[in-house]
Amino acid sequence: MVTEREPQTIPDDPERIVKKVQERYGRIAEGVESGCCGPGAGTCSPAPGDAALAVGYKPQELAVLPEGANLGLGCGAPIEALELQAGETALDLGSGAGVDVLLAARRVGPTGRVIGVDMTPSMLDKARANAAAAGATQVEFRAGRLEALPVEDASVDAVTSNCVINLVPDKEKVFREIARVLRPRGRVVISDIVLNGKLPEVLEKDLLAYVGCVAGAALRETYFGQVRAAGFSNIEILKDVDYLAGAGYTFSDDLRQRMARAGVRDEDIAGRVRSITFRAVKPAI
Repeated sequence: MVTEREPQTIPDDPERIVKKVQERYGRIAEGVESGCCGPGAGTCSPAPGDAALAVGYKPQELAVLPEGANLGLGCGAPIEALELQAGETALDLGSGAGVDVLLAARRVGPTGRVIGVDMTPSMLDKARANAAAAGATQVEFRAGRLEALPVEDASVDAVTSNCVINLVPDKEKVFREIARVLRPRGRVVISDIVLNGKLPEVLEKDLLAYVGCVAGAALRETYFGQVRAAGFSNIEILKDVDYLAGAGYTFSDDLRQRMARAGVRDEDIAGRVRSITFRAVKPAI
């Protein structure tokens, strides 16, 4: 018999939300919780390698990563679509253990540069160790928040992020910061979660659903309105799939019990939570 835990609601204070996200991903970095990016509280079934393949990574990409670099956190595989060139500077937002940074480093080569930004100390430690193990000397990891990037104005050619912006309370600031650090004609390729409709209250207010990349996601119209408001153009959707139908995705048993008591069935939310990858461009000045 499953003992239901007391539900944890999303705090009203955005800074408390950020702290909860940081705590959860710190535990993932330390191996205390599952690396599956879903509110399963350790019940996600696929191994990180299987989860990565399911969202679009190629076996040959995963094969070159140091052991332990892939924590199975992404909802896409954005690096290939970023079309990085030798000598370019790339930036990864919410870089975690460094998977996309290391893949980007192989594309920009020894004359290029890749910067990863993350707010979780244990993730930064893990990423730096992975970069050292990979011999990626053109890689740098910086501590910081996505709403105030520790990156100079107009200093990078390309920006990516993988299933992270949905976790930030103020997404509008994130997109403005991306525009600030990009050079004119710079581009972004981002994998993230958006909503095609409002979530039932039992999910909308649940902290596990927030740190699991669901309850913090913005409505599609709001999300892309913020991308356009930050000055981006040529927005192109590269992938758009049902996130909750993804391989191995699961809710925790206690959250599922609360959903059942609230009369929320799987079919009520089917297709509403979307895993997307999109491309956009910062116009020339």
